[in-house]
Amino acid sequence: MSRMSASTLLEQVLDDGTFSSWDTTPVDVCPGPEYAAELRRARERTGLDESVITGEGQLRGRRVAVLACEFGFLAGSIGVAAGERLVQAVERATREGLPILAAPASGGTRMQEGTVAFLQMVKIAAAIAAHKAAHLPYLVYLRSPTTGGAFASWGSLGHLTLAEPRALIGFLGPRVYAALYDAPFPEGVQTAENLRAHGLVDAVLPPEQLAEIADRALSIMTARSYRPAAAPRPAPDEVAVQDVPAWDSVLASRRTERPGVWQLLQIAATDVVPLTGTGQGEVDPGVVLALARFDDVPCVLLGQDRRGQSAEHSLGPAALRAARRGMRLAAELGLPLVTVIDTAGAALSQQAEEGGLAGEIARCLAELVTLQAPTVSLLLGQGTGGAALALLPADRVLAAQHGWLSPLPPEGASAIVHRDVSHAPEMAAAQGIRSTDLAATGLVDVVIGERCDAADEPVAFCRRVGRAVQRELAQLMAEDPGQRTARRLQRYRRIGLERRSARAIAATGIST
Repeated sequence: MSRMSASTLLEQVLDDGTFSSWDTTPVDVCPGPEYAAELRRARERTGLDESVITGEGQLRGRRVAVLACEFGFLAGSIGVAAGERLVQAVERATREGLPILAAPASGGTRMQEGTVAFLQMVKIAAAIAAHKAAHLPYLVYLRSPTTGGAFASWGSLGHLTLAEPRALIGFLGPRVYAALYDAPFPEGVQTAENLRAHGLVDAVLPPEQLAEIADRALSIMTARSYRPAAAPRPAPDEVAVQDVPAWDSVLASRRTERPGVWQLLQIAATDVVPLTGTGQGEVDPGVVLALARFDDVPCVLLGQDRRGQSAEHSLGPAALRAARRGMRLAAELGLPLVTVIDTAGAALSQQAEEGGLAGEIARCLAELVTLQAPTVSLLLGQGTGGAALALLPADRVLAAQHGWLSPLPPEGASAIVHRDVSHAPEMAAAQGIRSTDLAATGLVDVVIGERCDAADEPVAFCRRVGRAVQRELAQLMAEDPGQRTARRLQRYRRIGLERRSARAIAATGIST
């Protein structure tokens, strides 16, 4: 495949004429005569003084810092001078509060400099960690090839990771593998497309689309300083919550036509940037992770996708690890988090048990209830078992009228108590699983009415839900973070000890 130079990439991504170099004379690594000759030839061939270019520019009018490798310079390898240049650029971006767009294309560590070059990975990773700790975005565009120490440091730490189509990406370069093991590396493994399929890359796109996606992502990632208008927006088209039997809600929540998280995003959100997988080699189709905006309020959204789940593929440990990735993103970017609950339950299998399902539920609960970012949980449909509970403990909990939450599906509860499933409607009523029952216990703050059934009014319903989410997020973002977190912890400390008036809750579509 043809390889685009670092300079050409920056010209294509940044606004015309806005790039300004931050590079200074590379540090002297005291090369021997052979290495000095290699460096001289690389400089003459590329017109560059090292394998990386750093600087700043405007991306759709937004100031960003950029780091890019030039593969034509000693295979884009990273030695002491290149490592120092990268670190200085990251540190400057952090000081100046700039997001970073990094575009590696490297064979990895520069062998001519040995172990000291290898150790550059440590300080590069440390600088990026400090940048992210300052709630500043770090975006990565993996170009071909990106291998070795470059992939295992600054290439793998992105909040959003994009890749060039058909790019060779991997830890151990195929030529090294063949030399060490006297066999070719399996085909199709170290490709951008395969890494996306395994949740290591969020999207594969050509360079000409990079500016658009990066701009959309940064418009959300850099909006943490958003402050809502003093007066809350009106809440038109609200629907009174009807007092219906719990079993009716269970049946309504299971209708195939009922809108799910993707419809909610498509209808009620804007600037949606989908993310893929855990970032650790796993993908679960039952979970959606995205950057999005509800009206003018930015957020990280993680939701259970009812259409990505089935009896053969229930939510497993990977789904919860993807959820925890969303929680980390919210914490690192300083953005609100929205969780959407809609699941028939977690996987019951040997793989789920051995994959640590119970531990992942526990870690989700612990991380979500203590998260410093504002949080809103939406009980959109079915809320069965630990997989549902794992996304629940937020600052504010919203529920669709036919949303419900239970430790088991009513049929399972019936099987335990009555040794059959025919008493499921009675168990649904007795266990208090309805949205209005949950509001009466103080677990749910807002019940969003449905005109009989959301499946019969999907667009109007999703817009209603979107407005409710926007209102709650805007109010939470205006609050003191310390007080908000303390109030959340106290709230869940007292669950079950207080009750509200169910009659008052059922009287309106929006209850607080």
